[in-house]
Amino acid sequence: MRKIVCTFLLGLFVSLQVFSQLRLPSVISSGMVLQQNDSVTLWGWGYNGQQVNAAGSWNNIPSACTVSNLGKWSMKIKTPPAGGPYTLHISSAGNDILLNDVLIGEVWLCSGQSNMEMSYSWGARFIKEDLPTCFNKNIRFFQVPRSASDYPQDDLRGTWQLCDSNSLKTFSAVAYYFGKKLQQDLNVPVGLIHSSWGGTPAEVWTPSEIINGDETLRKAAAELREVPWGPVKPGLNYNGMIAPITKFDIAGAIWYQGEANVGANSTYSRLLTTLIDAWRKKWNKEFPFYYVQIAPYKYGNLNVGALLQEQQTKVMEHPKTGMVVITDLVDSVTNIHPSNKRDVGIRLANWALAETYQKNIAGYKSPAFKKAVADKDKLIVSFNNAEGGLMTKDKIITGFYVSGEKEEWLPAEAKIDNDHIIVWNKKLKQPVYARYGFSNTLTGNVFGKSGLPLCPFRSDNWPVDQGPEKN
Repeated sequence: MRKIVCTFLLGLFVSLQVFSQLRLPSVISSGMVLQQNDSVTLWGWGYNGQQVNAAGSWNNIPSACTVSNLGKWSMKIKTPPAGGPYTLHISSAGNDILLNDVLIGEVWLCSGQSNMEMSYSWGARFIKEDLPTCFNKNIRFFQVPRSASDYPQDDLRGTWQLCDSNSLKTFSAVAYYFGKKLQQDLNVPVGLIHSSWGGTPAEVWTPSEIINGDETLRKAAAELREVPWGPVKPGLNYNGMIAPITKFDIAGAIWYQGEANVGANSTYSRLLTTLIDAWRKKWNKEFPFYYVQIAPYKYGNLNVGALLQEQQTKVMEHPKTGMVVITDLVDSVTNIHPSNKRDVGIRLANWALAETYQKNIAGYKSPAFKKAVADKDKLIVSFNNAEGGLMTKDKIITGFYVSGEKEEWLPAEAKIDNDHIIVWNKKLKQPVYARYGFSNTLTGNVFGKSGLPLCPFRSDNWPVDQGPEKN
């Protein structure tokens, strides 16, 4: 009996020792990048009632907090302008943690589905050319592993890595080229947190209570069918791959997703703006959110991709958002994964440089439809973001269609007039509506003078055929 009691007490002592040990989430570790000029959050676990102290070598000003009765602690520390490497010392009740090689700079979250996930190992072009010279101690990667959970998690597995020829091979190509451009132009350290899962709809990245609290979104989510390659239930990826890092301060987010939502395209703008607002609320920060419009692709059902693109365009009405158009970066409309991720990342970076960092970046926005005005037997179409004029790389402009009051779409001839385009069809005496690139696979060939493609559009609001494509 005495031996049993002693064994129990020894086990209890060991358990208390383990429980009392100071612990940090995986995203707070050596090699990390902290957001500059900010009051960033440090958090973790320990024994209730104990004091936790922290100080960074950039100023050696101590911060402190007390572990709650739930064994959790959280505190704020101020960060200086970009620089490093520094150390960060965290201690509590004889437990000491020293984090080394900590940089201060700009931190971005990079999320979405497979086109954000795509890496050198998946066949992304241009990365091979970067591998011999990609080593950069001022670019750091944090890869969030795939994880789905019914409830929000408070930690995940992952480590910060230097950008080098090994880490780059399996890291998001879009995120890398985005971060590379920022690091070069801002000359500050850049931390990239990549959290994506191929084939997943936006619902799984949105807190479930928000989806379920919106009747429109709840009904759309209920229509999603289970698939073998990933979750479709609202909130599952948010719980496992976003919630654990919402205390980690970021500058903003980039997003490449939408292909998995083409079947329920009518609610996508509402869904994505809901996701954006939910993330901003969780981070308690109105950070910028820049995203990629899906590329032309043969989906099997008519116009579902075009309607999703249209919904994505509407999202730009939401504060602090920006959209990259990539209709010109398509290898084949039978491949849902365009291989050129370099230009996607650079275009996203230009949005951030211009809008977030106030750099003088010319022509970072694609031309976008403004209005169509009838002029006898022609339509004069005007555009936003076309101040420098429009151009085509070919002799004949393609991708335009026109219709009269009664719906009958005819391919249109087109002529560029500085920042306007005049469209017509000789069979149509009074054109009223215009469409450009409005189908799953039309790419068009009109560009702004900066080289960015004209965003697909339609000036009508008629119901659109979404039936099976004919071979």
